[in-house]
Amino acid sequence: MTRVGDETVGVAAAASTATSGRRPTYDELRQARVPGAAWDVFGPGDQLGTINLLTPQRVAAAARLIRTGRRFNLDYPVNAFEPYPTGTRRPTVHHVFANNEFHRDDWVDSFYLQSTSQLDALRHIGHPVHGFYGGLSTEDNQEGSTALGIHHWAQVGIAGRGVLLDVPRFFAAQGRPYDCEQTIALDAKDLDAIAQAQGVTWQGGDMLLLRTGWAENYVAKSPAERAEFNTRNRSPGLAQRESVLRWLWDHEIALVAGDNPAVEADPVLESELRTAQDRPPPRGVDHSGMLHRPLIALLGMAMGELWKLDDLAADCAADGVYEFFLTCKPLNLPGGVGSPPNALAIK
Repeated sequence: MTRVGDETVGVAAAASTATSGRRPTYDELRQARVPGAAWDVFGPGDQLGTINLLTPQRVAAAARLIRTGRRFNLDYPVNAFEPYPTGTRRPTVHHVFANNEFHRDDWVDSFYLQSTSQLDALRHIGHPVHGFYGGLSTEDNQEGSTALGIHHWAQVGIAGRGVLLDVPRFFAAQGRPYDCEQTIALDAKDLDAIAQAQGVTWQGGDMLLLRTGWAENYVAKSPAERAEFNTRNRSPGLAQRESVLRWLWDHEIALVAGDNPAVEADPVLESELRTAQDRPPPRGVDHSGMLHRPLIALLGMAMGELWKLDDLAADCAADGVYEFFLTCKPLNLPGGVGSPPNALAIK
């Protein structure tokens, strides 16, 4: 069961809401009491967002995708991205100690849960007009609160059909120039074109993995090269356009993750998502105009960043199979804002 304040909602009941009857389209959500929000789709007090789309039937069907047993780790090591591109997260320090000759134990300091491969909880980003997912206010989303925490996903588990879209290989096959150190905004037409080229179809409740090549390029750099690159950091990713929101929602994407720092293109060069309330924050990353706000706060979509997709992509290119069974098990940390995904693809 999941709890919001005094309201308790069964996970099975919420999941049933997602598939019983006709789910509203994105354009219909634009007419909702909170325009563009899915807050009423999965039932009152919902804590799972689009993870509700991973119904038992869909998980069971996805398990049948396992044919060879090949397994692919989708997590980079802790501290793989030091120095961190935004400069807001310090390296994790790992300590090992022994109480006697034949005993070892350990602990970590400065463990920023979004400093390497990560999954964003629904409490991570709010909307400047409407607040956090489900209407959670900024005043109620403070230290000590557990609403919208990562533990809700940990408790139900994340598993289902994963689909990889390989952007660099698509551009190469098309003879188009591509640079993973530049801002390349991928719109809905690009997603359709890549899927068509790979022979991918969508079944609803899919988890989309977007390979841009950014992470493998970054980790291959020396510390000095990373520090220099961070002064001009750019990355390909999803375009900040309403058509992308519509595409993700109407394709019933349960989770979207990329191998770049934000899933979306960075920096925001052209956005259709800005509001009159957008202001640069006094400190930290400026999320003005970003997909993060409507995706997480309004649609309740699970987002993952800096996932390790190179080995999986190479295997998909080799056998032409871009679908697989995908599991993701975030930390069961009550109220957690993020977590390493502990993600695994099995083909």
